[in-house]
Amino acid sequence: MRKLKIGMISFAHGHAFSYFDALNAMPEVEVAGIADEQKDRVAQITETYGISYYSTAEELLRTDLDAVVICSENSRHAELTIASAKAGKHILCEKPLGISTAEMEEMITVCRDHGVQLMTAFPCRYIPAVVQAKEAVDRGEIGEIIAIKGTNRGSMPGGWFVDKKLSGGGAVFDHTVHVMDLMRWFLGSDVREVFAYADTRFHELDIDDAGMVHVRFENGVFAVLDPSWSRSKTFPTWGDVTMEITGTKGVISIDSFAQKNEVFSDVTGKAQWSYWGDNMDEYMIRGFVDALLGGKPVPVTGEDGLKAAAVGLAAYESAQAGKPVVLSSFL
Repeated sequence: MRKLKIGMISFAHGHAFSYFDALNAMPEVEVAGIADEQKDRVAQITETYGISYYSTAEELLRTDLDAVVICSENSRHAELTIASAKAGKHILCEKPLGISTAEMEEMITVCRDHGVQLMTAFPCRYIPAVVQAKEAVDRGEIGEIIAIKGTNRGSMPGGWFVDKKLSGGGAVFDHTVHVMDLMRWFLGSDVREVFAYADTRFHELDIDDAGMVHVRFENGVFAVLDPSWSRSKTFPTWGDVTMEITGTKGVISIDSFAQKNEVFSDVTGKAQWSYWGDNMDEYMIRGFVDALLGGKPVPVTGEDGLKAAAVGLAAYESAQAGKPVVLSSFL
């Protein structure tokens, strides 16, 4: 059996550790190298599993990899994706795909021109409750969708996430993309108009931690999303992903992380949620690997990443202008 040789570029984003666990557990995958400018961030992994370490992405990309997984700061997604594409490597890039429409369009174009696939990391598509709801909608169980109300409320992550030069934006940008991608996926339609609010309400920051994003899709459906970093330090976990989908024949409610046990411990000093549901990161990584090994298109594309991130960018434009913003077509 041919093994797919995958390298990982940067563990700046915490999701990299979960993605590594998923890759490392697959017999058809070899994690052939890890590049990170902060050696101590990945030393335990490279030393424990005997994986080659590289101090720069350029060194890693000169090796005979098939693909890379990029989990850097958002501001570096474009440069690392473009360099990887020019080196002939397929790419799974952490969300948001980029921090400007222009750079995301360039990422997609360069990947296309060099014959490599670009996948955006949207693991929420693989949450069991989301998958089951999508199947129910596709069967017509709630008729035609009229409106969607969603939340992706989280805890303030700190670090580079609150540095706009590195992140591209605060809560509204960080947490709009996941659920906006789900809404696009359920509807099979793109966002045409955005009206949003963004502000700093929960923490002492120089970046937004609160917002409401209202959108109108090309097919006429209206939706609203709360992407705020409004979960306190004592909240059992980092946040939530929910959707209430209203149709002409019924309503579907999704609580993506409902498969949990509630744990109350004096050791931790707060309640905790212990999950027993399926691992969405594992399923997403499996989708990426299966597509490459099978010579098939990746299940979540760069275009998907662009269109979700463009809503977050338009939300800031709308919030600043105090009026709706119409999105132009991309690509």
